[in-house]
Amino acid sequence: MSCFIVPLMEAIAVTAVRKSVRSADKAEASLVMRNLPSLEKMLWGGTIMLVVDHIVNGELTWRFPFFTALETGGWDAMLRELLTVGVPMAAVLTAVWAVWALLRERRAKRSAFAKNA
Repeated sequence: MSCFIVPLMEAIAVTAVRKSVRSADKAEASLVMRNLPSLEKMLWGGTIMLVVDHIVNGELTWRFPFFTALETGGWDAMLRELLTVGVPMAAVLTAVWAVWALLRERRAKRSAFAKNA
């Protein structure tokens, strides 16, 4: 129904942060800033896939009120969907990205150490 709105808002926020904080030297950038483009791609890709899925399943329409949940359950159903599906989905995606970023940094340090040894 409307679960894609939370990752969409997170994708917009991550894009705004990435564009506003430009680091001239990637070596000095923090772990988060070096890996932020990958989180941005994951969020935008997931949001686009969810929008397409919702259009195909008829949960998202081209006419007002756009969400079928608003026609049947009203704002309560939409808010419940955001809180019970959208927020956990975005949180899990961000947690997976954080673990991936830490593993990527660890591997980069090991390969740099092996080159210098």
